[in-house]
Amino acid sequence: MINTIINSPDAPEPVGAYPHARRVGDLLFLSGIGPRRVGSTEIPGVTLGADGSVAQYDIAVQTRSVFENVTAVLKSAGLGLEHLADVTVFLTNMKADFSTYNTIYAEYLSTYKPCRTTVEILSLPTPIGIELKCIAVFPDAKNLQ
Repeated sequence: MINTIINSPDAPEPVGAYPHARRVGDLLFLSGIGPRRVGSTEIPGVTLGADGSVAQYDIAVQTRSVFENVTAVLKSAGLGLEHLADVTVFLTNMKADFSTYNTIYAEYLSTYKPCRTTVEILSLPTPIGIELKCIAVFPDAKNLQ
């Protein structure tokens, strides 16, 4: 069985001791992916106050950046968005952000229609409003119809 760690030079560095993704057999498990920029602590769409707390944020900018990062990790594994089978989305403000995020999600994934779960959480490890956790399937997977 294949069991390989995948890190993408085109995605932001993980904030902990984990890889961007791990291939196990025909599945690729992505770690939580946020909107940070590669090589930077910059978070697109976030303005921090003097105390480091979020002064304001733009969920549309963050959501697009998250999809760019997910795409980068998938590309490093030789895959694309069409290979996603399951997506778990974490939002820190469901009431305010769901509609915008859902519209942008559809721009990227309405053609492919992976399974999806969206949950609201109190916070994420960095001052972001969205994070995606994904599972993709390699196209050479056997017994898939």
